[in-house]
Amino acid sequence: MRAYGFKSNGGPEVLEEIQVPTPTPGPGQVLIAVAYAGVNFAEVQHRRGEFGEPDGPGGYDVPGLEVSGTVAALGSGVTGPAVGEQVAAYLPAFGGYAEFAVVDADFVRPVGALPLAHAAGVPCVYPTAYGVLTDAGRLREGETVLIHAAAGGVGSAAARIARARGAARVFGTVGSATKTRLAAELGYDALFVRDEFEDAVREVTAGRGVDLVLDPVGGPVRHAGLRVLAPFGRVVSYGDLGRDTDWTADVWDLWKNNRTVAGYNIGDVARRAPATIGEHLSRALSALASGELPYAPPTVVPSSDVVEVHRRHEAGRTHGKTVLALTGHGAG
Repeated sequence: MRAYGFKSNGGPEVLEEIQVPTPTPGPGQVLIAVAYAGVNFAEVQHRRGEFGEPDGPGGYDVPGLEVSGTVAALGSGVTGPAVGEQVAAYLPAFGGYAEFAVVDADFVRPVGALPLAHAAGVPCVYPTAYGVLTDAGRLREGETVLIHAAAGGVGSAAARIARARGAARVFGTVGSATKTRLAAELGYDALFVRDEFEDAVREVTAGRGVDLVLDPVGGPVRHAGLRVLAPFGRVVSYGDLGRDTDWTADVWDLWKNNRTVAGYNIGDVARRAPATIGEHLSRALSALASGELPYAPPTVVPSSDVVEVHRRHEAGRTHGKTVLALTGHGAG
């Protein structure tokens, strides 16, 4: 089958079109004929080598954490979804940039009325957004939320979910002043430039601060996030986009100021509580299809443009969701 992968870690240019064996579903697994593959920053990290060297078939690794398409075959013990059904899936071991992908049934759900192109951007992004907000962040109705990397896939999904779950105000930070104009489009009350957000948050909250900070950036941004917490506020760490050195939090500072730091990693959840991913994915697909959650259509690009897509993601020149269109298999 055709796929896009890399044999050595490096820049976007290491990605190439390759031929690899079509996978066969094992017990408890589903084989999906891929129509669309979502693009995530974790796939940039995968390509750069932050998760190790390539060790897949023929020495290649195939990125891709989320796909949509049609069920092509079922492994033993799988009773649903049915062969021929349109589904979306989270792929914890990557492999989505390909004509076929195999994954445990726990991470596969029918798309219902949601178009396949839209569904491809859901399985990693929305379970992560639900997880950081509800599982790790313990969001309560009436609270104020600050979301870093606000224009990205998880950030924009989290903004909509927070609003739907009763957040009073939702703020975000972005990397450049040009992106602050996207606030209304992405569902925020306001967007701030990330390097200047601390004073802006204090001003807009009249000095109180925010109840919940969602932070995939790390480093100085995470330190500043702690400083803008309201009493009993929480910072949820779920990434390291800034590639900063490790940091420490003073437990006395947390204790004396009623602050909490939590972590969320979807890969760890997939290993230890896989049903949680499936539950969040089902909830997201249903809410998006019904209109309960507003949804901006993704940017759809040919899979042959994968190098340029990675280049744009690495440079921070994207907002919203981008999905790759794999030819064949009824993509539409």
